[in-house]
Amino acid sequence: MGIQRVAVVGGGQMGGGVAELTAKAGLPTVIKEVSAEAAENSEAAIRRSLDRALERGKLDEAAHAAALANLTFTTDYADLADVDLVVEAVVESFDLKAEIFAALDGAVTSPDAVLASNTSSIPIIDIAMATGRPEQVIGLHFFNPAPVMKLVEVIPSVRTNESVTASMTAFATDVLGKVVVAAKDRAGFVVNMLLVPYLNAAMRMYADGHASAEDIDNGMKLGAAHPMGPLELSDMIGLDTMMLVAETLFAEYGDDFYLPPPLLRRMVAAGHLGRKTGRGFYDYG
Repeated sequence: MGIQRVAVVGGGQMGGGVAELTAKAGLPTVIKEVSAEAAENSEAAIRRSLDRALERGKLDEAAHAAALANLTFTTDYADLADVDLVVEAVVESFDLKAEIFAALDGAVTSPDAVLASNTSSIPIIDIAMATGRPEQVIGLHFFNPAPVMKLVEVIPSVRTNESVTASMTAFATDVLGKVVVAAKDRAGFVVNMLLVPYLNAAMRMYADGHASAEDIDNGMKLGAAHPMGPLELSDMIGLDTMMLVAETLFAEYGDDFYLPPPLLRRMVAAGHLGRKTGRGFYDYG
């Protein structure tokens, strides 16, 4: 399909997972980070994940070594010049994503290269118009952890070439082994349009004293067969990310069930962001 070399911008939890996927699929993958320290942290995290896969028998020694050999790290957009696909996976900030896509537009030389965003809520057309090639911009929304979760939302904007949508759908299914949901370019797409009101409702229920965090989560795990409860899931996503996604959805639709609950805002202000800070609705200390 013409995808021979991949770049990932942002090597954190999501971006690192996407880079691991493409490296295991045999594709040379360069991870662009903001600093040498961030690049080192990303490399260490991906290596730990690949080591766990080796220990659990999900990779053999040869595949483990090949995946590591496919990974390189950089802080310079110039090192992304010859890639065929870029996946941006930074925090859920439109201003930051627009800045990155403008930089990619200048750095990536092939006019046929696909510029994809892993945004979980921001309309793709808004991001695409930061470039001079909106026809080559698309949403590829992976789910956390990307090496494990089977779903990818493929989201073309009204300017995306049909050939790009077809090639990215085939890439996600045939190369990465994912299941694709075709989503319209509306804030939240498919999954988060449904998921965010549910998570917000659980937070409001907890804040109003209807039940403990444990009982809310156990109710949905044991009563509705969910693998994780809503408050556990919110902690895993990151409460700062939850708030940004909810704000984007509320701005798009204006429905109160998308509005971030007051408790969520207070927790984010306090720095209680979930697993990544050691405290959210649960204490991970």
